[in-house]
Amino acid sequence: MQLMAVNRATRHRLSFQSVFSAFSPIFSKLVRLSEQQDSGADMKRLRTEVNEAETPTGEKEKERSAVDVSVVMPVYNASCWLAECLQAILQQDFTGSMELSVFDDASTDDSRKVVEGWRKRLETRGISVVISGHNSSQPRGVGYAKNKAVSQSCGKYLCFQDADDIMLPQRVRLQYEASLLHPNTLVGSRVQRLPEGSTERYTRWINTISQDQLITQVYTSHGPTVIMPTWFCSRNWFFKVGPFDEGGKGVPEDLLFFYQSLRLGGGLSRVDECLLVYRYHEKAATHSVTEETIWKLRVDFLQERVLSQWGSFSIWNAGKQGRKLYRSLSPTNQKKVKAFCDVDENKIQKGFYTYEESKDMTGGLLEGNLNSLQLKEGIDYYHFN
Repeated sequence: MQLMAVNRATRHRLSFQSVFSAFSPIFSKLVRLSEQQDSGADMKRLRTEVNEAETPTGEKEKERSAVDVSVVMPVYNASCWLAECLQAILQQDFTGSMELSVFDDASTDDSRKVVEGWRKRLETRGISVVISGHNSSQPRGVGYAKNKAVSQSCGKYLCFQDADDIMLPQRVRLQYEASLLHPNTLVGSRVQRLPEGSTERYTRWINTISQDQLITQVYTSHGPTVIMPTWFCSRNWFFKVGPFDEGGKGVPEDLLFFYQSLRLGGGLSRVDECLLVYRYHEKAATHSVTEETIWKLRVDFLQERVLSQWGSFSIWNAGKQGRKLYRSLSPTNQKKVKAFCDVDENKIQKGFYTYEESKDMTGGLLEGNLNSLQLKEGIDYYHFN
């Protein structure tokens, strides 16, 4: 499916026929029409208020000197993956000081026992270990567990690690070096997906978008352009942006934090090496977040950051997704929509949408047409789907 728009001021450069002949229906796009400068409008917060957190049971935190890096790891029923995860932490080639901060979010398996079993090996390697958790009947959620793991840590920099993933030996070292150069930045990395070939298009996107696209493609359905399992940032920046939303299951705490970081002027960067084996499985917390929840947050952020600055625009997709986007806009932004464009002339002529399977790629035709028109991503148009 295709979502795109044409500037009223430059519309003579694109006829509907040229749109129909040059594009394949895949990614949803927006093309900027307005030349207005940033109005500096106040940005509203999308994330909800965080409730006061209870103090988890577990070991009492000792007075400790700050370390260079804290590996922050929330745990919930991760027993079957922990050996690989902890072995990888043990094998880091970082020569600075490190700690592992684990918070167990009411696991019903032996996750906490497994982590405790690795304490001696990690401490012998010079990695201090802090473990706590709670034994409530229900988990409090990923955001809560991450916040608790951060609060009990003492690292100047934070390396977020999911218990089901595996970091490569150079991860902490390379991301630490990058964070020293970019202190107010979420630093990520390339990943290897496990099982290999799962979520192929998403993985390709993670690993190949450019540095500029880390910023311009933050509105797409893929979510954060620097994905949460690879995040590394300074402790100071985390507390300026955070904490994570603690709404629990179904709340995209990573996307909310990501958007708030951008609102506050935070940067995005990616170490262009594979530093994480990123596991895909049916129990992953991300599956609890609905598409509608993500859609609403994306539309709101797009309106806040882009459409509020534009005087008019067109939507390049006259089908299901384009019409849904239009309906999701505020009345003010709906009035700014001057046209719908689409690869399928029938959608324009008939005035209604008929479902059809979308193809996988444009083969570069879309990007080539945009380049021929000298339209710049992040200024003249944005990807949405």
